[in-house]
Amino acid sequence: MKKRIVAPSVLSADFGHLERDVRMVAHSRAEWIHLDVMDGVFVPNISFGFPVLKAVVAAAQGKTIDTHLMTVEPERYLKRFAEAGSNCITFHVEATHNPQKCIDIIHEAGARAGICIKPATPVEAIAPWLPQIDLVLIMSVEPGFGGQTFMPVGLDKARQLDRLRRERGYKYFIEMDGGIGAHNAAVVYGAGCEAIVAGNAVFGAEDPEMEIVKILEAQ
Repeated sequence: MKKRIVAPSVLSADFGHLERDVRMVAHSRAEWIHLDVMDGVFVPNISFGFPVLKAVVAAAQGKTIDTHLMTVEPERYLKRFAEAGSNCITFHVEATHNPQKCIDIIHEAGARAGICIKPATPVEAIAPWLPQIDLVLIMSVEPGFGGQTFMPVGLDKARQLDRLRRERGYKYFIEMDGGIGAHNAAVVYGAGCEAIVAGNAVFGAEDPEMEIVKILEAQ
């Protein structure tokens, strides 16, 4: 069985008790902590930036900080996010005219580079960069808001990406984000994903740490 990772999304945490919620994730079986950075331009919502990222890093106790930029011209901020503590930085192929430059900046800053595709974007749109990247993030909802319903189109993309890396020896992780919890995690992992982003499913649960276990062990 492939490695299974849960990346709880801080966007769904209680911002009045952010340190408490991040420390909960730090003590849980989740290996990654996911940060959704929105600029109000690429997506119709605004989230947070460097001060919140630094606070999360301080409370994360060494967990991998998995940062998802939903911003136009991501190349303007990539180095700063790496310097602020992001271990993996993912940008949208739809948000930049120069994906290669983004990948190069992230790697030069010492972080892992991820590339993200929206539900309507085919895998072919990122094919030229698959040999170089460390992660592909598949959106199974429209980016910008939490609490949306899972879109099964992401499963076909995961299977395609899994097949490509096996056939060509690519090394990227496959991650999926949107509408995923214990009820459908098994099918997402089964499609070839190693990592699942879970926001409301974790932070909205009565026992968030147990919910992380349920996602990891879903059958």
